[in-house]
Amino acid sequence: EERRKLDEGHEHPVTDFDLASYLMYPKVFTEFRRHREEFGDVGILPTHVYFYGMQPEEELVATMDDGRKIVIRYLTMSDPDDRGYRRVFFEANGQPSSVLVQDRGSESAFHENEQADSTNPDHVGAPMPGVVSTVSVEAGQEVQRGDILLTMEAMKMETSITAERDATVKRVLAKIGDHFDAKDLLVEFS
Repeated sequence: EERRKLDEGHEHPVTDFDLASYLMYPKVFTEFRRHREEFGDVGILPTHVYFYGMQPEEELVATMDDGRKIVIRYLTMSDPDDRGYRRVFFEANGQPSSVLVQDRGSESAFHENEQADSTNPDHVGAPMPGVVSTVSVEAGQEVQRGDILLTMEAMKMETSITAERDATVKRVLAKIGDHFDAKDLLVEFS
């Protein structure tokens, strides 16, 4: 009965070890499961890598679900950008690669843009991650359906964000040069 309850709505099936852990320490197991669902199975990492991270030129071997082994070699990382993100450079089986990760210890990492409410017709959200290249409206301005509110650039492609209805601009959160993620609030109508 307990195993069935634990299995409901979770990606990872409950093992005998999970069930015993839950029965002895329900709160700790629940927090562990939440962490595993957010970050994946970190149990494959050596303890020092989990707690302190890898050192430059350090390698580890990870076994994938299908049994393949991947050699990961950490190279270096960039300084945090103005949003608190770092680019981490590594090799996977000798192939160079990089990934953008948020440095939660960075002061700028705690700045998050306001999110657009998709059910609110007064919110205009970013359709994709990108940088604002032009802003064509200001607070108090009346716009017609189809008017360009601003443009965003991502991967050398520019996208115009237009008004979907006639409205009055209440506030403009977008400024030229600002980076927004998908669904961040750009403009609000009144």
